[in-house]
Amino acid sequence: MFETIKVEYEEKVAVIKLNRPPMNPLNSKLFGELEAALDDLCARKEIKVLIITGEGDKAFAAGADVGEMANLSPFEMYFFCKKSRDVLFKLENLELPTIAAVNGYALGGGFELALCCDFRIASENAKFGLPEINLGIIPGGGGTQRLARLAGVAKAKELIYLGEIVDAATAEKMGLVSKVVPAGALLDEAKEMAKKLAGKPLVALKMAKVAINTGVNQDISSALKFETHAFLTAFSSEDRVEGMKAFLEKRKPNFTDR
Repeated sequence: MFETIKVEYEEKVAVIKLNRPPMNPLNSKLFGELEAALDDLCARKEIKVLIITGEGDKAFAAGADVGEMANLSPFEMYFFCKKSRDVLFKLENLELPTIAAVNGYALGGGFELALCCDFRIASENAKFGLPEINLGIIPGGGGTQRLARLAGVAKAKELIYLGEIVDAATAEKMGLVSKVVPAGALLDEAKEMAKKLAGKPLVALKMAKVAINTGVNQDISSALKFETHAFLTAFSSEDRVEGMKAFLEKRKPNFTDR
């Protein structure tokens, strides 16, 4: 069905692999196929978690396809940026929990894609960076904003101004990744985390994500009001009734995602 990505489904977990090895550069076709895959994912009610990774062990995604970008006019580049930005925004706000399993290089647009996921698990050989400054440009897929929110303004400026690349251990210390694991264990580790997430009640997961993603861009008063709205939505679910009943009866809850 797709040429630049692979999509696999395992029970309640979907795995999307960027499939342009060895470096998996991001081009217009890949963004279009990724968008279609996300739309299809949303229509599959049985899927509760998404993992994104790169084909091979050399790169998650080593950035946007410079070969394609170099031939675009500024007018054409505008639409390339808009398309990529829209797809990344859709990924960031997907109602399901998302995990980036980062194998090898995650540079430029590849790093920006990983930043849109809720969690990042890295292999020991992973490398992260936004080296666009060395091409005479700046990050254009949300890197200036998402990295600053995640790592802080000063650290974001350091990485973006200098265009430096950091290893997995450094990224973990900066809070950019949740965990660093051996390369051979990366996908298994991501699937183990996905399995734990898939066991949680779906309505509450969705409300937690939308409350965090919405609130972080609001003033505290507005964010707290939105949190209350999200809380009451979760409170009205059947799983809330089951969860509290199971707690009182001292047993494991049987969630039905309703």
